[in-house]
Amino acid sequence: MRFKFYIFKHRKKDNFERFYPFFLFFKIEHSIYLPFKQLMMFVEQVQRIKNKLIKAKNADVKLKVFGSEEHKYALGYTLNEKDILKFEKEYDLELPECYRTFLTNVGNGGIGFNASGAGPFYGIYPFGKMIEELIDKNAKEYLSQDCVWYPNMTDEYWDEITKNIDEEGISDEDFEIELGKIFSGVLPLGSQGCSYIHGLVLNGEFKGRVVNLDIDRQKPKFTFENNFLDWYERWLDEVISGDLIVDTATWFGYSMGGKAEDLLETYFSVSEFNIKKDCLNALLKKAKLDTETLDVIEAEYKLRSGEIQEVLLQILTKFDYNKAHVHLIEYAKENLLQVFQFVFWYAKEKSSDWLGSIESNVGKINDEETFRFCTYLLKEMSIDYGEIIAPFASNENEEIRVSAYYSLGQLKNKSKYLEIFIQGLNDKTNSVVRTALQALDGLEDKKLLRHYKSVSERFPKEQNYILVNLNLRLKPFGLTNSTIKNIDVETYEFFTSKNKWYQFWK
Repeated sequence: MRFKFYIFKHRKKDNFERFYPFFLFFKIEHSIYLPFKQLMMFVEQVQRIKNKLIKAKNADVKLKVFGSEEHKYALGYTLNEKDILKFEKEYDLELPECYRTFLTNVGNGGIGFNASGAGPFYGIYPFGKMIEELIDKNAKEYLSQDCVWYPNMTDEYWDEITKNIDEEGISDEDFEIELGKIFSGVLPLGSQGCSYIHGLVLNGEFKGRVVNLDIDRQKPKFTFENNFLDWYERWLDEVISGDLIVDTATWFGYSMGGKAEDLLETYFSVSEFNIKKDCLNALLKKAKLDTETLDVIEAEYKLRSGEIQEVLLQILTKFDYNKAHVHLIEYAKENLLQVFQFVFWYAKEKSSDWLGSIESNVGKINDEETFRFCTYLLKEMSIDYGEIIAPFASNENEEIRVSAYYSLGQLKNKSKYLEIFIQGLNDKTNSVVRTALQALDGLEDKKLLRHYKSVSERFPKEQNYILVNLNLRLKPFGLTNSTIKNIDVETYEFFTSKNKWYQFWK
């Protein structure tokens, strides 16, 4: 980093000259000034980041961190000031100093997706590339404007600034104008997969902050760090600690960072509900927590209620199922769905512990989400759960009936429940009929033909992929939805490749 020091002289009235470092600045070639303290912080941070990049690569040699297989912790050469000045002049803006420092002292681009360099998710885009990822046209015009977002935006505010773009019949020109207003002042930084990216706020009150956003215009979420360098260094810290070396996507940057002890200290030192919840959600994202931390969590659980207590129980279930078990049993009386979810998410190998609870609560399960997680746990038990599931095939809730047939279709002995499947084929709802047909895969019983014929007559034209699935079930019988209408299903004989004299005839 090239800089010059300027010391301002202060003269006392008594003619005694004394020089005070009244204010110390550094000057980069393009005349950006920073206080000396901030300069020193950046200089130290750059060196830490360079060292941590090496440590992160060594910590994740198997490239298990999400996206690391793409960027492989590689960064391209740093940029010079002329490249950045040219960009700033072209787009009429000044880059946040944190991002500029990264580009000129750490690296730019790499070998990953869209030539991205080492960074969260699929990495950091090369400077000046993917500029139009958020705004197809006139990106120059909107990048120089202030960002209209702020941390913890309300849903109402977001609806207000996006309402015009969703108007029916909006012209292409007006659509681009509205898009520019929504994404103004935000530079695309890198891909998170699908339509999600991370971006950098270029202008306005939150200049230099990183924000998680969706190209399809879901409400953005600011990261918790003060600037790009802090965000990037936190990513390296979590790779090195092992928090991000997991088999699933961790959604880095969507929760608070820091060590467990620091998060707990913050949790107990603040009264604001949202900050407390942020601290607990950050603990939940950790790869592991020590016994002392979990003892504190359990003690706090006993004192709390509502959402805070819910997250505390989730943490206990993830990191110490045995400690959580007694609390889960008690909490099931209050919220069966969350207990089923916590067990399935974090301790599915303990699913059998909950067979009795499922059986005793069958009559109380009346919403599709609770029933769905109930079936997930039953499948993990490797038992014949058909007797438990079968009554739900008559539930008045359509979604519950769909889940019931799907689950019955997973059984190895599903022929035992033939009459239940026949009931599904005659259901009044298309989604249930389709699911029953799908669930009958592999079950070739002549008793089904009469009901298959009934389905073909009820649906002369395709609806909800019913005929597609019907034809798959009819194929082993040598029939289609058209030909079955013309046969007497009671006397029809069919042959399969398992039949010896079918082989002779062939």
